Amino acid sequence: MIRWLQLLFNFVLPPRCLICGKEVSADGRLCSECFANINFITSPYCQKCGRPFEYHLSDKELFCPECLSHKSPFRMCRSAVIYDENSKKLILDFKFFDHLENKSLLANWLLLAGKDIFKEGVDLLIPVPLHFSRLLKRKYNQSAVLCDALSKLSHIPANYKALKKTKHTLPQVSCNGKQRLKNVRNAFDVIHPEMVKNKRIVLIDDVFTTGSTLKECARVLKKAGAKSVDALTIARVCD
Repeated sequence: MIRWLQLLFNFVLPPRCLICGKEVSADGRLCSECFANINFITSPYCQKCGRPFEYHLSDKELFCPECLSHKSPFRMCRSAVIYDENSKKLILDFKFFDHLENKSLLANWLLLAGKDIFKEGVDLLIPVPLHFSRLLKRKYNQSAVLCDALSKLSHIPANYKALKKTKHTLPQVSCNGKQRLKNVRNAFDVIHPEMVKNKRIVLIDDVFTTGSTLKECARVLKKAGAKSVDALTIARVCD
């Protein structure tokens, strides 16, 4: 009976591509054209931060110049796709326009992108939190929605209480590189350090731009006793 009802529902309201709206075979999918335009991040990439390289330079593990010259608070960072005009609508619709139906596809992309991280061992998933004032305005935290979906797929527990955003900040999109660091400095706090102590934690967010927000979250988590911190995002800005 349920199957027949689903078939009837799909006949009346057929599933649509999450980007262009073209009819597709099942809910939560992209049409073949939109899928082909998504730029997935695949090897070769920096083994530390996940930045993609254009060419294979060696059979050895590769690291980008920034990771070779600067100490990172992360064990690893990984992203599923490059943030460009092809992935932008999918992410912004999910983040700002209540298209929560996008979460299943995006969470599956996170699961695939995080294979290097999960192989090293993970105890806890934590979403990058929103300040309560922005949460009231937006109605939901897109990172928490993603974190919940990924937790169900990976069977890794999620924690939404330990890490809090305690300072209201300007939207990071309105700041340049140096301003981004200053904007989020001391904006986060670990409210329950006992929940993160000696834990291998993965921070979940939508887009890695400069990494300022994720780095600040990682800094306070490690200060509170986290064993390691990784970052996993849907997309990454690549200059």
